[in-house]
Amino acid sequence: MVNTLFLPELREMLAEQNTQELCEFCTALHPARTAEFMEGLEPSDAWAVLRHAELALREEIFAYFPHEKQVEIIESQDRAEVAELLADLAADDRVDLLHDVDPDVVEEILPLLPADERREFLRLRDYAEDAAGSMMTTEVAMIDEGLTVRQAIDELRREAEHLETIYYIYIVDQNQHLKGVVTARRLLTALGKPEQKVSELMDTDLIVVRASDNRDDVTRQVAKYDLHAIPVVDDHRRLVGIITHDDVIDAFRQEAEEDAQRSAAVAPLEDGYLQTDIVTLWWKRGVWLTVLFVAAMFTATALRYYEGQLTKWGWLVIFIPLIMSSGGNSGNQSATLIITAMTSGNITTRDWRTILWRELRVGLMLGSVLAIAGFCIAWLQTLGEPQLDGQRWWPLVVPLTLVLVVTCGAVTGSLLPLLFKRMGLDPALMSNPFVAGISDILAIIIYMTVAVTLLS
Repeated sequence: MVNTLFLPELREMLAEQNTQELCEFCTALHPARTAEFMEGLEPSDAWAVLRHAELALREEIFAYFPHEKQVEIIESQDRAEVAELLADLAADDRVDLLHDVDPDVVEEILPLLPADERREFLRLRDYAEDAAGSMMTTEVAMIDEGLTVRQAIDELRREAEHLETIYYIYIVDQNQHLKGVVTARRLLTALGKPEQKVSELMDTDLIVVRASDNRDDVTRQVAKYDLHAIPVVDDHRRLVGIITHDDVIDAFRQEAEEDAQRSAAVAPLEDGYLQTDIVTLWWKRGVWLTVLFVAAMFTATALRYYEGQLTKWGWLVIFIPLIMSSGGNSGNQSATLIITAMTSGNITTRDWRTILWRELRVGLMLGSVLAIAGFCIAWLQTLGEPQLDGQRWWPLVVPLTLVLVVTCGAVTGSLLPLLFKRMGLDPALMSNPFVAGISDILAIIIYMTVAVTLLS
């Protein structure tokens, strides 16, 4: 919800070019609150307000703007002023932001950036979007292993304002090979021995990731070891950057959004829902909706095949939705559990025999519970049905079908993600549509096979 409390006053200040009050507005509140009160302004007006803040404060407020507004400002405002702002951003934030800016605008801005920031941007941009290198910042607190405690603190004092975090201080040799890590607390505690070497304080048992590692590996490592930041090294174990916890949280959030979209059989959106054009929405939803439609056609074909039996025993029709939904729900449950377990690293494709055995037992247990309820429902729904006269085994049709269908759904839903993963396909995107289609077809075949067997 847009906060409109100060919008009239802000517009009046801009119209009157009231520099003093605009400066006070920028400095009076926390940057996040300032950005919130500016949400209703057009990008050009928001930038006009920001120009009244000091560069460091301007960058802080700008960081709280919605991503779309940030992109609009960069594309529409003076290139030199924008470059000055971008140069003050963290390296990883700069890369993420310019990734969505018009390439022609980026090419105009790059020559205006300081040489170090420009080289850094070009290097980070070369990493794949889902690689650790694209998440990292190169503003790292690192010191030479030969420094004393006093020298290390003096060095950090000079560099502190340019670093994103100094909770972890990384120890490197002259060739920037990562040797160890020491916390800021431990370094300060060691001030009682100012001539002690930092190499004597460092912890050499390090958790690191390579710049080429997938972001999922990064998030798992940070979550597993509860780290505030994790170092990123190249193939020669040279320290090239760190990934901080806020970047990991962003990756978690993005991954959760993508998984939620995949679970609904929608190809993940690259932009927000409102920022995605209608044609793209149509395509990303339509592809898998078509797959589900084709699966439903096979289900209809299966029903057509058993048309004679359904005419003879018409009471079977009323239980078809119950049977199909039970199998589909069981399959989707299993698929979701397996996909999340693979994402967290809890299981791999090599565990398929264990998973099969577990899901077979769980499916039988779940099916047995539903069979009891199914028996009661079937009995009540078919009391007095003349077609059942002389049919001794009819009460077992629905319960037995439920046991088989739920078990098959559980097994299918657990093995399909493993199969797609083994084939190099995205299990989250591929599994649910196929689980739904296969479960529906199996439900009809099993149901009618059981019915024909027991009623003939």
